[in-house]
Amino acid sequence: MSDDFRIGDRVEIHLNEKTWGDDGWFAGKIVRIEPYSEHRRFYWVELNDNENALPGKGATLISVLNPRNIRKA
Repeated sequence: MSDDFRIGDRVEIHLNEKTWGDDGWFAGKIVRIEPYSEHRRFYWVELNDNENALPGKGATLISVLNPRNIRKA
């Protein structure tokens, strides 16, 4: 499944409350893909600013390694 993602794809990423202060799926766009291993990649996702303000975090660019935490929008 992870090979289906490309730069520019609209995706949703799952963030947990323990780390981000909010729990759920957040919309964004893949802006960079970096290899991690032969079968895994880091997907750098730029969150949609207007829809996904993360209170107190100020993060708009997040890397996702676990394929369970990213899906096509």
